[in-house]
Amino acid sequence: MLVQHQPTQYPTSEELSIGNIKFKAFDLGGHQIARRVWKDYYAQVDVVVYLVDASEKERFMESKKELDALLLDESLANVPFLVLGNKIDIPYAASEDELRYYLGITGLTTGKGKVNLAETNIRPLELFMCSIVRKMGYGEGFRWLSQYIK
Repeated sequence: MLVQHQPTQYPTSEELSIGNIKFKAFDLGGHQIARRVWKDYYAQVDVVVYLVDASEKERFMESKKELDALLLDESLANVPFLVLGNKIDIPYAASEDELRYYLGITGLTTGKGKVNLAETNIRPLELFMCSIVRKMGYGEGFRWLSQYIK
């Protein structure tokens, strides 16, 4: 049985454990009103997980604009970014290549394996496709992200 979750109305916080790493996650929501409070959390941020609905192609331009703004924000300049393309369980969802293209990150991502960026000025950035409801794909993304958490 699939459950349709309601969009986040108010910022929430949750502890997540993946492997032996604990994350304190803030779900700030992505709707226009929620975006106003994003900056209030920047000082506490070690990583950004940017969740995109891969089935809502009509919103890709809006999503790209917001992602670009986050990537260009000076206070997040050294913060690793994990982009999750969600809802791959929906048949008409974008493919990984499509989503990379529409988000403007083709050729900008740093690689999915163990990539040592310690001696560089390169910010870790990668896209992983997932289905939150089917519990698939995001684990690999968080494992990738964990190598860049200080």
